[in-house]
Amino acid sequence: MSSDSLLAIANLLLPEILIKYFDLDKYEIKGEALHFYFTELNTIPEEFNETKLHSKGFFPEATVQDFPIRGKNVYLHIKRRRWLNKQTNEVVHRDWNLVAQGTRMTAEFADFLKEISQH
Repeated sequence: MSSDSLLAIANLLLPEILIKYFDLDKYEIKGEALHFYFTELNTIPEEFNETKLHSKGFFPEATVQDFPIRGKNVYLHIKRRRWLNKQTNEVVHRDWNLVAQGTRMTAEFADFLKEISQH
């Protein structure tokens, strides 16, 4: 299956926020479970447009169980990016509260992203 076909299917099945802000790196079928692996894109968050940021790696991968697909459990493995503010030497990350206001994200998924943003 081409990557374009996979992305089209992902658009139908997965939370919109993952398609917009993350790359789908790979997927695996392990027994009765589907695993999708995402990495946050290296695009500066809108709230920091006026700030000089440098990508500074990732937070530890987080795993979320999503709604089952065709009777298989679905696990989303998410690597969120962090940036270094060159002026303050402070590590910053995307404000998921702002993102949640502009997307059709489920409340549970928004809460999960907010929770892992605090770590």
